[in-house]
Amino acid sequence: MSAYQSFIGLEIHIQLLTKTKIFCGCRSAFGDEPNTNVCPVCMGYPGVLPALNKEAIAKAYLVARALDCSLAAAAVFERKNYFYPDLPKNYQISQFASPVGRNGRIALELSGKVKRVRIHDVHLEEDAGKMIHAGDVSLLDYNRTGTPLLEIVTEPDLELGEEAEQFLQHFRRLVRYLGVCDGNMEEGSMRCDANVSVNLAGKGLGSKVEIKNLNSSRFVKKALTYEIARHTELLEAGGKVLQETRLWNENRDLTEGMRSKEQADDYRYFPEPDLPPFTADPSFLAEVEGALVELPAARRARMARDYSLSDAQLDFITEEKERADFYERTVALGADPLTTASWLGSDVKKLLNREGLELAKSPLTPERLAELLVLLGENRIHGKIAKQALEVLFAEDKDPAQIIREQGWERIDDAGDVAGFVDAAITANPQAAAAIRGGDPKAIGFLVGQVMKTSSGRADPQLVHQLLRERLQSRVTEDSDANASD
Repeated sequence: MSAYQSFIGLEIHIQLLTKTKIFCGCRSAFGDEPNTNVCPVCMGYPGVLPALNKEAIAKAYLVARALDCSLAAAAVFERKNYFYPDLPKNYQISQFASPVGRNGRIALELSGKVKRVRIHDVHLEEDAGKMIHAGDVSLLDYNRTGTPLLEIVTEPDLELGEEAEQFLQHFRRLVRYLGVCDGNMEEGSMRCDANVSVNLAGKGLGSKVEIKNLNSSRFVKKALTYEIARHTELLEAGGKVLQETRLWNENRDLTEGMRSKEQADDYRYFPEPDLPPFTADPSFLAEVEGALVELPAARRARMARDYSLSDAQLDFITEEKERADFYERTVALGADPLTTASWLGSDVKKLLNREGLELAKSPLTPERLAELLVLLGENRIHGKIAKQALEVLFAEDKDPAQIIREQGWERIDDAGDVAGFVDAAITANPQAAAAIRGGDPKAIGFLVGQVMKTSSGRADPQLVHQLLRERLQSRVTEDSDANASD
């Protein structure tokens, strides 16, 4: 057992999915031509007045509610005075004294046990722009300036880099389920700063180091693992950890010093004079409550009870709300739960990846998948035909029943029709027929294969087996009777 204990707190920033920015009517979108989504308000021109985006404040309260926070009766906005090269007015409208939520908690399973991570606060603010560094020139894109940004600050309840990674992945699922953020860390719509300290076990927090602008959960894990090892090595050698801000160098797999931070920054917060406090009245809070959905952990637990899926299937199905909704709709339409999970995780997933499609934008619907799997479950088609029908569905955007009818793929289960294929196989393969009469069980598998081949896989395999045994047993008897009369 290590003599040292580590403490990790996260500051997670998510851009809220709103059509417009937080304090003006400019379009809020990623990837547009630089400096096209700007106006005098988000560019900080003198004399302009901000106006709060109701959709942004509603989504902020929704996240705070989902994190079990105490919701603010009145959310106050303040000016955070700090020089941002990419925030033209040189202060940020943020929250400090009265954020939308405080004292929340989130429980998740880490390393085989449930861990409760406390949420210090959830506060809403405007995002800064984006700086693009090209050699000795820095370019500024102000499109992102004024995008509604929600910051979630945890208490230092995590201990390992792996725990921080899992927490971030869990949080990403949560905000995607809520529909408030797409969680694309590579595009910057979800970002993370990590605070870490190491001290002798039982001695409380040590000197804090902040690691800034981590853009993947994997880098969060690697940076924290590196820092914990660095702190421990320093302390064991009798050294002192400098309180500072560091950056993760992904090319060298280490952190590098950015700036010292001996004292807490004084941002000189004061109330934003142009924005009155937002009052969360009963009707607004009722709207927030109505927007809540079943969250990922609760849904996974319920689906484990309802459908008896494996852990791997549950992880895959509940990873995205869209996929979980699709699955449950398909099952509600009559498809077998285990078969549905298996098809979504294999054949459907393979086709979506091949075509570069999202499930919601593909030709496959819950109604179509349920129809296909019901046909399969009722033995009207077999597995190979079902897979072929799925391929055609993606290619031609048709219902499974129509595809099977047009292709002539429905299973042949009429004894008279199957008998024709069986007799033809026996006639064409006398050696195999003789081997079966001689008691060779392997030969019957060969003849079954021949029947399935000539019937294009449509003949009922059980009926084929039955008729082969009847035909060959009958011929054995006929041959014996003929020999006796000779």
